Formats: sequence, structure tokens, C-alpha cells
Amino acid sequence: MSGGDPDRPDGELRWAPGRPVPVTTMLRPLRRGAGDPTYRQDEDGSVWRATRTPLGPVTLRVRARPADASVHAQAWGPGAAWALDGVPDLLGAADDTWADFAPRPEHAVLVQSWRAHPHWRVGRNRAVFEALSASALEQVVTAVEAFAAWRRLVRRFGEPAPGPAGLLLPPTPQQWTRIPSWEWLQAGVELRRRKVTILAAPRAAGLERTLTLTEADADRALRSLPGVGVWTSAEVRQRAHGHADAFSFGDYHVAKNVSYALTGEVLDDAGCAEVVECYRGHRFRVQQLLVLAGASRPRRGPRTTLPTHTPNVAVRAARGSRVAR
Repeated sequence: MSGGDPDRPDGELRWAPGRPVPVTTMLRPLRRGAGDPTYRQDEDGSVWRATRTPLGPVTLRVRARPADASVHAQAWGPGAAWALDGVPDLLGAADDTWADFAPRPEHAVLVQSWRAHPHWRVGRNRAVFEALSASALEQVVTAVEAFAAWRRLVRRFGEPAPGPAGLLLPPTPQQWTRIPSWEWLQAGVELRRRKVTILAAPRAAGLERTLTLTEADADRALRSLPGVGVWTSAEVRQRAHGHADAFSFGDYHVAKNVSYALTGEVLDDAGCAEVVECYRGHRFRVQQLLVLAGASRPRRGPRTTLPTHTPNVAVRAARGSRVAR
């Protein structure tokens, strides 16, 4: 333990998987917008993340060392040992199906991205309720609304994270349930979305146990919760479980962008599902490789404007963002 020095980590780890690890690329999906108070990336490539573990809160710092194809991790707080133990899985060590994946030659953009990112893997952060509470805020709203809500609620009801990074911890399940209704509304979150987190909170411990289930069983367990459908389950499993097949069906953009990148046509969920069926077992891998390639359909219409049904004036002023689903 660090004793009285708050800057001294409570634990450190050097992990050498025998391949370069694209730390910033792999951990970026865990960031909920540029102002996420639980996440920070430094100019030297260090990624800091504040989270809660079964052993208590932790701040984790992870940095790649390309010279010897290793990763250096440091952790502060009671959850340090748990977080450090999970660093390999966080960076894709549990992604044991990646070697079975090969893009079809006719999918040129996917082939190029696969070759450009040969060391990218599907990671798992093992924080199921945390992923669910953040994903619930992103249902059927724009990314700017969702990220602003996350930022405001964490700043209002989270706690200072251990260590020197100055990050905040997301609220505990109990803290989420105690947020007053007017605070949710000030954050731009209406009743339907906040009920997802509030109703899931008493089952938080059970949600963490889905990490031991198969992809199908974990999906079924998550979707048994009120307000959790195909999209939310996929968003949670991508981050917490590391499921390489958890494609974001139901998203406003994903099916359109993926189908256009692979076929040159903009298709809906059903059409895209037919296109990516040949990659079953790797459909989220395909989705993310195309994100890394910057693949997107042409935009010809006006951008989606934000609704005005909630009192978050700052969010309403930030019009013209992409849609989160």
C-alpha cells in the first residue's frame, strides 16, 4: 500500500504479451465523451480510468511501451490488486477468437483496417453495472445529450477517485437510486431512461455474475431487465464482457455505416444483418474495425437537432450532434 503518499501507487504491473498493444485505441470506447470525469488521456499516451471494483474504488493508469512490446500499469485505491489483475483482459488477452477472423477480399475497407490494426483486440473491463448505467443514458438520444448527462450526474453524485489524476468515480448502484427526479431532469434524462438504471441497481451484484456466462446467456440475462433491449445489451457486453459478436443493432448509425462500407449501399438493421452474417462470432470486431477505419456513409441531409423536452439549456444549445443510437 502507498501509506501517506497519495502519488505513490498501491500496485504496479508490467505485462508483456509478446505483441504491441494499442492502449489508447483499445480503451477509447470506455470514454463517455471528451469531458468524461472518469477518464483521462495524457499526451504521452497514458490512459487513466476511475472505476469501482468488488474490492473498492480504484484509479488505473495504463501506458504502452512499444520499445519492448509491453504495458506498464499503476493503480491507486483499495481496488488496485483487482484492477491490475484485470489489465491483460482489459487489453484483449481474453479475446481468444481473433485468430479465427479473416475479412473477405471483397470487403476492401475492412481488409485495409484489419491490416492497419493487426494488434487490436476486444477487451473486457468487467464492470457490468457501470457499463449499463452509462449505456442507459445513451438510449434514443444524441451523443451530446448522453455525454452531457453522464458528465453532470457523475460530477454531482460521484466521489473523488483515489490517486493523483483528479478523476471522479461513477455513482454506486445505491447512489444512482437516490438521485432526485429534478436532478435527472436537469441532466436531460427523462423517466424512461433513468428507470433502466434505477431498476437495475438492486440487481447489480447479479449483473456482475453475467461475466461468467456464455455470450447468449449473458445477453438473455441483460435483456431480462426492464428497458434493456438488443442495443443496450450489446453496448454493455462490448465493454464489460469483451464479446466479439455484440453488434450494435438498433443504433441510429451503425448498420447504415457498416453496410455502406461493406457494400456501397445504406441498409437498415435487417439488411445489414444479412451482410455481416458471414462474420458471425466477430460482428462487433467488424463494427469496430470499420470505426477505426473512419468508415461512414455520406451525409446529405441536415444534422439531427436536439429535443427541447428537458430543462438542460446547455445541452439544447449544442445542436447539430450525431445521434447516439
